[in-house]
Amino acid sequence: MIIAVDGPTASGKGTISKRLAAHFGLPHLDTGLLYRAVGRQVILAGGDPDRPQDALAAVDFPAELLDEPVLRDEATGSLASRASVHPAVRKALFERQRAFALQDGGAVLDGRDIGTVIAPDADVKLFITASVEARAQRRFKEMQQRGSSITLTEIEADLRRRDERDTNRTDAPLIAASDAYVIDTSVLDIEEAFAAALEAINQAS
Repeated sequence: MIIAVDGPTASGKGTISKRLAAHFGLPHLDTGLLYRAVGRQVILAGGDPDRPQDALAAVDFPAELLDEPVLRDEATGSLASRASVHPAVRKALFERQRAFALQDGGAVLDGRDIGTVIAPDADVKLFITASVEARAQRRFKEMQQRGSSITLTEIEADLRRRDERDTNRTDAPLIAASDAYVIDTSVLDIEEAFAAALEAINQAS
């Protein structure tokens, strides 16, 4: 079974995906982490994520970079959003994601174009969303726990910029697949959101 989970930053898609993978005993891939690694590698190499050639060169990042905690930082997420607008970058990472989705037994993948581009033939497609305000509050609490000094206002502004880039890029924009189950988690806690995801999967089965 292939489960595709898409949605904007801080909507809860990552947590839901991990829970679904554990529940069904499936491998999980956070595809956004690949793009975060590209964004981080661009900076480590002294490049600019807005330059297509710099971003493409960063696709060849060392595997150990995926284990770096800095990839979860807000600044790295912004770099990933900037690097991911380049079609050449998305094409270079496509095969890695596609192979993961098609492995024997199935998988759970979360990102922004899983149900529309990476695995349009997925057995179940979920689109997890939430208001910018709710997402900013969640990310702010997360950053506070990590000791970050970033403000709620800064986070909300960054989320709006990233949503603008992700939804308006010409290549693989962030949109819900026509056959996706849309779950708005704005007023749901994680247990309620997970229950809604399971219900959607049961309906699709």
